[in-house]
Amino acid sequence: MEPKERIQKKAHEMFLRYGIRSVSMDDIATQLGISKKTIYQFFSEKDELVVAAMDDEVTRTRHDCELCKKSAKDAIDEIFLTMEQIFDQFSQLNPMVLYDAEKFHPRAFETFRKMKEEYLLQVIAHNIKRGIKEELYREDLNVDMMSRYRVETMMVPFAMAAASPTKFNLVDVVRETMEHFLFGLCTMKGYKLILKYKEEQLKKKRQEPRFKK
Repeated sequence: MEPKERIQKKAHEMFLRYGIRSVSMDDIATQLGISKKTIYQFFSEKDELVVAAMDDEVTRTRHDCELCKKSAKDAIDEIFLTMEQIFDQFSQLNPMVLYDAEKFHPRAFETFRKMKEEYLLQVIAHNIKRGIKEELYREDLNVDMMSRYRVETMMVPFAMAAASPTKFNLVDVVRETMEHFLFGLCTMKGYKLILKYKEEQLKKKRQEPRFKK
C-alpha cells in the first residue's frame, strides 16, 4: 500500500471510531509509526485529509447500496441486507462524526449531504417503487414524499446517540427506526415477509460465535 493510501485509510478508520475533532494529525502519525511531517507531504492540512476520508466513505456507501440492490430477492430483502451492512459499519462508529464534519469541515460535510440528498434519495425511491410492484408495499404510497421523509429522518439516530450515549446505542436506534419505517410501508404480504426475514436474522445471530477473535 502506498504511503498516501495508508495515511488516508488510517485517518478514515480513526475519524469514524473516535470522531473527527478528537483525532489530531499527531494521533494519526503515532498510529502509523511515522512523523507528522510525512503526513503533510501528502495532505497540506487536516481538512484535506477529512475530505479524502469522506470521499472514501461515500464511495463505500454507494458500493454497498448497489450490492444490496443487486443481491436482494425483493424490496424487503434489500432493506434487510442494507441493515446488515449498516450494523456492521456502525458498530464502531462514533455518532459525533457527522456533527464534527458539519461544524468544522464544511467541504467534507457537503460531500455527505450531496450523497444523502441525491444518491440515497434515489436509492430509497427505487426500493419503494420496487416494493409496490412486488405488492409488498402499499400501492397508495406517495413515493416522493416517503423517500424525502426517510432521507430527512436519517440523522435522528445520530442525534439521539450523541445526546444520550449511555441510553441510546446508535445501532439499536437505527434498527428500530428502519423497521418502523418499513412496517409503515408494507402490505399484509409484506408484513408476513418482514416477520420471516426477522426470524431468519435472529436465527443467524444465535448461530454466530459469542466471542469473535
